[in-house]
Amino acid sequence: MAVIPDESISLVVTSPPYPMIAMWDSHFQSLDPEVAAALDAGNGPAAFDAMHRLLDPVWQELWRLISPGGFVCVNVGDAVRTIGSRFSLYPNHIRILRALQQIGFCPLPVILWRKPTNSPTKFMGSGMLPAGAYVTLEHETIIVVRKQGKRRFSLPEEKMLRRQSAYFWEERNRWFSDVWMELRGAGQRLKNAGKRDRSAAFPLELPYRLISMFSVKKDRVLDPFLGTGSTMLAAMAAGRSSIGFETDDSLAGTIAKGVQTMPEAAAARIEKRLADHRLFVDASKQADRRLKYQNRHYGFAVMTSQETDLFLNPVRSVASDGENGYRVTYEGA
Repeated sequence: MAVIPDESISLVVTSPPYPMIAMWDSHFQSLDPEVAAALDAGNGPAAFDAMHRLLDPVWQELWRLISPGGFVCVNVGDAVRTIGSRFSLYPNHIRILRALQQIGFCPLPVILWRKPTNSPTKFMGSGMLPAGAYVTLEHETIIVVRKQGKRRFSLPEEKMLRRQSAYFWEERNRWFSDVWMELRGAGQRLKNAGKRDRSAAFPLELPYRLISMFSVKKDRVLDPFLGTGSTMLAAMAAGRSSIGFETDDSLAGTIAKGVQTMPEAAAARIEKRLADHRLFVDASKQADRRLKYQNRHYGFAVMTSQETDLFLNPVRSVASDGENGYRVTYEGA
């Protein structure tokens, strides 16, 4: 990431390889033989620490890249695993949060993304008999940290872009909760992948929501673990610039396919946001709750004056620049 200028990134949204999750063992082992040695020796804590030491330089580099007031959002799952004869929890989110805090980032409340993937009757351990069972992990953690204090918007153009990037009042109430219950996981098999046969991709809605919450239009968003490109696609859909890095070149085809379908997906997401808001307006009328303001682009009522300039730019076109990049144009931009 040395090619990126200092303090030129407004937001990072990423999900790294998860230490102590078996599907990532070979990846970590290829980078550091100490990982393999620890696993072979049955030393889970040593393997956990060795894996995280490989991630630490990435978090350190983010401090250089993030502009003052910028955010870093890291989606990660904890691991439960038996190494040797010892079953244990490996708290990845705590280890990464501590590393970010030691660098200088200010920790903010985390978001728990509860993944509705397990059967309600599923259990681990000794079934109905105490005391050998343990609870199942059915959530991942989105770590949120900020560099220094609040971001400043001083120029008139900056202020207007911020107002156009507003979210609806009812979206704010749902998005800024510390527990997200409604997002579905997006794990998938990868066809013709050279280094692994499946991804651990998060759903597109997750980065789209974080990008809408913590950045404004034309901001530059970074994903240092690009994977199948979910953060890049979400940034395109939200009218932000983006940069991503991925060492597995076999994923290039998956990313390209995502780019091809992104304009349609972006249009659908915009239409859903507008339709959901119109339902909110109708429900407010039925509840005899008056919305005092009006959005000047769409003509519908909104709850606050901060929503009056909100505008969701549809994607007009996407074209490859021939150098592992894409140029997106937007309607109304």
